[in-house]
Amino acid sequence: MSILADARAVVENGPVCDACLGRQFADRSFGLTNAERGAALRVSVELADDEPHEDVAPDDCWVCEGLCATFDEWAERAVTALDDVEFATYQVGTRAPPLVEENEALLRESADLDEGGEPFKSEFNREVGKRVGERTGTEVDFERPDVLFLLEIDAETVDAQVNPAFVYGRYRKLSREIPQTEWPCRECNGTGRRGGEPCIHCDGTGYMYEESVEQLVSPPILDAMDGDDSSFHGAGREDIDAEMLGTGRPFVVEVKHPEKRFPDVDALEAEINEYGDGKVEVEGLRLATYDMVERVKELDASKTYRARVAFDGPVEADAFEAALDELDGATIEQDTPERVSHRRAAKTRVREAYAVSGELEDETHAVVEIYGEGGLYIKELVSSDEGRTTPSLAGLLGTSCHVTELDVLAVEGEDEDFEDPDFFLDAPEGGVEHE
Repeated sequence: MSILADARAVVENGPVCDACLGRQFADRSFGLTNAERGAALRVSVELADDEPHEDVAPDDCWVCEGLCATFDEWAERAVTALDDVEFATYQVGTRAPPLVEENEALLRESADLDEGGEPFKSEFNREVGKRVGERTGTEVDFERPDVLFLLEIDAETVDAQVNPAFVYGRYRKLSREIPQTEWPCRECNGTGRRGGEPCIHCDGTGYMYEESVEQLVSPPILDAMDGDDSSFHGAGREDIDAEMLGTGRPFVVEVKHPEKRFPDVDALEAEINEYGDGKVEVEGLRLATYDMVERVKELDASKTYRARVAFDGPVEADAFEAALDELDGATIEQDTPERVSHRRAAKTRVREAYAVSGELEDETHAVVEIYGEGGLYIKELVSSDEGRTTPSLAGLLGTSCHVTELDVLAVEGEDEDFEDPDFFLDAPEGGVEHE
């Protein structure tokens, strides 16, 4: 059948509004709304059959039962559902009434139409979404929108879901007494109490350590973005007794249900550094995308360390230099260290020590700088961990030695494009606020 004959069959199936008529032929021509397409088809049928023109109001349509006249109303409901939440991108989803979907299926069957057209809820998503964008000056995003509107037509409600926002930066840890993330007390499960009394293991705080990088970085971000909660994601982690210096370690703070998505990152950076009280500082703060979380968590990073080393016995300069030369560029085999065996699987890891250099301070103390592949255990590279790491500084020198202080000087992605601009966001000029 021709499109004119198909359109005639739809028109003859009772009062059908222009949108419902045009929707059956949504795959024909472009640049028209379904209502415009349907109006054109209706007139074409009337001209071909020499019949008088007759409009069908949506309220009289047996297919949508008037819903195709409510796009503006639903757009207003969606915008109102967010109050003053900031967003730049959105998506609209619709839960269509079962009766309307049944009516549409019945229409296509009665008109003997082949597969094609467009479902009712797809048109509703698009038409309401278009109006939301016009009212808010925002853009639709089908991948990862800032907000998602779910239109519950039968219930006459809008569920507005606000997706997380992300802030990227690099932190320096200037204390040897705090971990990277919150560390709830194992004895009281973070409650601060045990057996009805304050937990003696954490002094009633609920934490093994009262402060962490997370607890010194996240609160200002959470407050600035007016979120409900946050999660801290770091590109690996340093030992509690190690400082993170130099270029800092990449991190992302994920803020749940933010009402403000576009804080002034320069002002926020300064606020975090003040809040960090000399224990933690950040730099390079930027608004980031969701994909930056996985990029940070899976970062294949090389690291540069500075270790202060103590020897149990005197070490001669020539022997020290020879040992460093042997480690420089060496392939290192490391069984799971004893100190982490309770939380790491037993296996042998092979890592590269890209560059190793150092200087004796006296015959029992030295400073060693190591540039190594991600996952290289530095303390064990020095001590040998009772032979679990080979080669090692202790093994090559033939004397026991251990790290007394460890600093991380640089954490750099093996991938040169780690900080690709595609993983960051630019705040709209003046921000975006909807009331």
